[in-house]
Amino acid sequence: MVPHSSIPQDVLIIGSGVGGLSSGIILAKLGFDVTVLEKNRQVGGLMRSYTRDGIECAVGVHYLGSLDQGQILRKFFDYLGVTAAIPVSRMGQDGIIDRYLFDTTSGNHPPTFDLPEGLDAFAERLKETFPKERETITKIVDPIRKAADQLHGLDLLYARQNDFSLLDQSQPLGAVLDDLGCSPGLRSIFAIPSCWIGVPLQDCPAYYHNMALASYVSSSYRLQGSGSDMADALAGRLQELGGKIVTAAEISKIHVRSRVVKGLELTSGEFLPGSTVIGAVHPKVVLEMLPQGAVKPSYRQRISGLEDTHGIFSLHARLDGHRHPEIPYNIFKVDTDSAGNVPDLRYYQIRRSEREGVNLLSILSSGKDELWAPWAHTKSGRRGNDYYEAKERHSQHLLREAEGLFGSFKDLKILDAYTPLTMRDWVNSPAGSAYGVLRSSSQMLATAMLNRTSVKGLYLAGQNVMAPGMIGTILGSFSTVKSILGADEFREMVRL
Repeated sequence: MVPHSSIPQDVLIIGSGVGGLSSGIILAKLGFDVTVLEKNRQVGGLMRSYTRDGIECAVGVHYLGSLDQGQILRKFFDYLGVTAAIPVSRMGQDGIIDRYLFDTTSGNHPPTFDLPEGLDAFAERLKETFPKERETITKIVDPIRKAADQLHGLDLLYARQNDFSLLDQSQPLGAVLDDLGCSPGLRSIFAIPSCWIGVPLQDCPAYYHNMALASYVSSSYRLQGSGSDMADALAGRLQELGGKIVTAAEISKIHVRSRVVKGLELTSGEFLPGSTVIGAVHPKVVLEMLPQGAVKPSYRQRISGLEDTHGIFSLHARLDGHRHPEIPYNIFKVDTDSAGNVPDLRYYQIRRSEREGVNLLSILSSGKDELWAPWAHTKSGRRGNDYYEAKERHSQHLLREAEGLFGSFKDLKILDAYTPLTMRDWVNSPAGSAYGVLRSSSQMLATAMLNRTSVKGLYLAGQNVMAPGMIGTILGSFSTVKSILGADEFREMVRL
């Protein structure tokens, strides 16, 4: 398909994560000449896993939601042309997607809750667990059903504007639960999805929470391969469509004249002309690439002042596969307070690895920024022994806690651990934020329409445009393309 004559045909995209590659594929399908530029030597951003001791260690893709026929991520993958190239295995076939393990010292909730597949099953399990709150549960789940219908029906994508505020459910979910008189135990169940997207429950817009939960409960899958396989599938598809990918190409400047984008300058000094540039990286990183005066002071102030989500600490270790078989669901160790809020949690997976008889234990926890503050002004690979000793101490703490859940680990070997500082340096995420811009109720106005800058021809993409996660990021890519084409042209040219 050849783009409309009034639309610029050359597009430069900064960053080759999910947002950069999916934006590139959409535009390449429409006939644009697309070049994706990646500062690292391999494409993929947080998608790309890495190998330690012959074992693939995941970074940003631990599970996928809504991949059934007719559901939103399946529609996205089908349109992008990568469904067959990304093999997955279904979760929840034994009745469990996630197992939540609660600290029961407060006595406010049961010790465990098993999250099933399907909203009907989820509602029924909640009512079995909290029989005195059946009516309250119905009132909470009904908006989640509506969110699922809007999500899979692509309502937001084909709306005239790119903004979640078009939908209802903008009140913080914490306030909704307060108004319903929700018990601390029930509240703690609903607090967990807000943790998935890095927003505290009391400041998490209900539509973000409900869409995150709906997308995951609708259907859940794990990659059969690795995140690197997914990155390569998307990159290969882009190249198949004629798009170009340039690695080891770090951008130093976005050239702008009279608030019109003119191209990109690499750190090598090379200049690449372009009338359309998409920054598929954090908005603050894009802002740093712009010359003074390129954007309105109010826009610069708004982006500079955005609060970001927290970072994460991740640990990967190999285990004896016979003693510690694969667990077909995720496990969360959940800390709660007396009101049912979730100040912290730990995430566990035990998966088969590429090595016979060896399984992989992955643990994700909050980033604990205070632990890494002494090395905040250092670069990866240059932080010294004290830093590695601090990582080892924290890793051992997490492993001791994990052994309290799984029993003593046999033949355990730590493969790797990374901190928010690693994330910061690898993918240019300010302070190592795992989920980018904090999509909170208090920042709703500041985060509205982030993919529209005041520079003609400059757009944003990635998880910061609309929402984090695979679905949120790709939805943001379509949203960015809609901004480039215009809503009417988009509806005519892009059919999912």
